[in-house]
Amino acid sequence: MKRRKAYGEYLFLLLAILGELLGTSLLRASEGFSVLLPTVGAIFSYMTCLYFLALSMKTVNLNIAYAIWCGIGMVLTTIIAVYIWKEPVNLASFLGIGLILMGTVILSLYGAGH
Repeated sequence: MKRRKAYGEYLFLLLAILGELLGTSLLRASEGFSVLLPTVGAIFSYMTCLYFLALSMKTVNLNIAYAIWCGIGMVLTTIIAVYIWKEPVNLASFLGIGLILMGTVILSLYGAGH
């Protein structure tokens, strides 16, 4: 039963990632909080994201949950930025994102206090 519950916590983590992705896209669409519906949607999405992230951390360790949430969120946000928002990306962008992603994973797994 405990193993089954852990899968549910990873489902909560997936919902947190989806909430972050939606919130970030709506934040972009809000044009600096000047468009009402995307602004309200972004705030609601981030609240939902944090709610599900907190639920996932009932059984998933903070360092693992944050590394997954941050890493997958960063990669998928970049994909959304390129394909939906038509934002430019180049080799330096990919290198920078890769370094941030590696740094996040390293700090989460081996940082102070671990």
